[in-house]
Amino acid sequence: MLELKNIYKTFNPGTINEKLALNNLSLKLADGDFVTVIGGNGAGKSTMLNAVAGTWPVDEGQILIGGQDVTRLPEHKRAAYLGRVFQDPMTGTAGTMGIEENLALAKRRGKPRTLRRGISRQEREEYRELLKVLDLGLENRLTSKVGLLSGGQRQALTLLMATLQKPRLLLLDEHTAALDPKTAAKVLEITDMIVNRDHLTTLMITHNMQDAINHGNRLIMMMDGRIILDISGEAKKKLTVRNLLDQFEQASGTQFANDAALLG
Repeated sequence: MLELKNIYKTFNPGTINEKLALNNLSLKLADGDFVTVIGGNGAGKSTMLNAVAGTWPVDEGQILIGGQDVTRLPEHKRAAYLGRVFQDPMTGTAGTMGIEENLALAKRRGKPRTLRRGISRQEREEYRELLKVLDLGLENRLTSKVGLLSGGQRQALTLLMATLQKPRLLLLDEHTAALDPKTAAKVLEITDMIVNRDHLTTLMITHNMQDAINHGNRLIMMMDGRIILDISGEAKKKLTVRNLLDQFEQASGTQFANDAALLG
């Protein structure tokens, strides 16, 4: 469902601030894979996600989504293949609009606009049933402004909006990092439910090693713009934070040192 072939990306080339962010990066995700991504600051995690989303062009290499080459496709056209949830709960929704209006925007994304106004009773009932699954009481607040919701409620709604049209690929960019531990756990529970229910191919960046271990069927660790660990199957099921750190040290020859990373 996703294939990255020999991707290179350098920021500020030819200057004192030159930074090789992606270094001959290659990665394949099969249909339905749920891959968690961990790594220190500057490892290339967000750069990889932004390269997939088309936020900026890559210098070399090829990006395929569902077998289609999207390497030169601009971000707004590539969005038709993707769902994305950002770290900031304020991103991805319109805070001054109601919950049902935000869902309607997500539902109609990419479809021809008509002169018909408002939201039909059938649509409203559909949104109410979708929100019930979140178990956050939002199905009774359809007209509430999204800006009034808590960070966790808003992030759960954003997740629902990003997956409403069942994207070929779901990108989760540290989508629980700004939430308190209890709320983050609830949003991750909802994430697992939606990803498994809809069999969504998913790439999730996290700064929490325990979350990277507990979620998904595959874990990759990045360093200096490349993948140094790729763990799946029984090996991932048996993985512990201590074991993950040991494997990182063996693969990289250095100790994992990053204040932003949480061990569990």
